[in-house]
Amino acid sequence: MLESPHVAVGAAIATKIPNPLIAIPLAIGSHFILDRIPHWNPHSYTETQKNGRVSKNTIVFALTDVAVSLAIGFYIASRALPDYRHAAVILAASFFAVLPDLAKSPYFLLNQRKGLIKKYVDFERSLQVETKFAVGMTVQLLVIAASFWWIS
Repeated sequence: MLESPHVAVGAAIATKIPNPLIAIPLAIGSHFILDRIPHWNPHSYTETQKNGRVSKNTIVFALTDVAVSLAIGFYIASRALPDYRHAAVILAASFFAVLPDLAKSPYFLLNQRKGLIKKYVDFERSLQVETKFAVGMTVQLLVIAASFWWIS
């Protein structure tokens, strides 16, 4: 799943559960649950296996997703202001909701493709339930919309 739905769900969890000791573990757990929902992802792994690196198009797509994710996280956190503690918990939950994907970065960006990082990437890939682009993107937009609905 893209980062944006993970951030939206993580932020929504922290909005409803401002205790970081509960919200952050739930945000991490939500990542693995969301990956089990049929979705579409750029094919970073396939590109890396085939070409030794991720394509420029995938990098641009990923950077766009990161920008959208940051906007979502900061927007939702800003709604908690002036309660800076709650806003910080929302931002932390947003970050921890994507941490399982960030943990794969050395594999794709630093060419570290063996040992524990390889095992983790293989594990995380085994959780993915991918579908075609139109269906997968629609599902992810619905997850984001449902997160905003839950917050309101």
